Amino acid sequence: MPFEQIMPRPFTPEGVRTYAPQAPGVYGISNAREWIYIGHAKNIQGALLDYFQDPGCAAMKKDPRGFVFELCDEACWSTRQDRLVIEYEPACNRHFVPARGRREPAMRKTT
Repeated sequence: MPFEQIMPRPFTPEGVRTYAPQAPGVYGISNAREWIYIGHAKNIQGALLDYFQDPGCAAMKKDPRGFVFELCDEACWSTRQDRLVIEYEPACNRHFVPARGRREPAMRKTT
């Protein structure tokens, strides 16, 4: 099942502050060619703004231009993120490591 919100919002600090809620849920970052990353956070706005603090991270190197999000509580966000990752196959979620019987994305940061 795709993201509830179809139209991406601008992935700029101003766009994030304007459109992203300070609430829990899942989010997706994209550019014109591909989905870059799908994650979850207690504070979607804060998580998205964190990307601008680390321009060297893998997601920022892919020239993100838009973001979408869905509100959901912590009880369901991991399952929802996993489903969205399977559906969209975002570039920065493709490197998985086993963790307690569940697959989680590797760290965003590159060296």
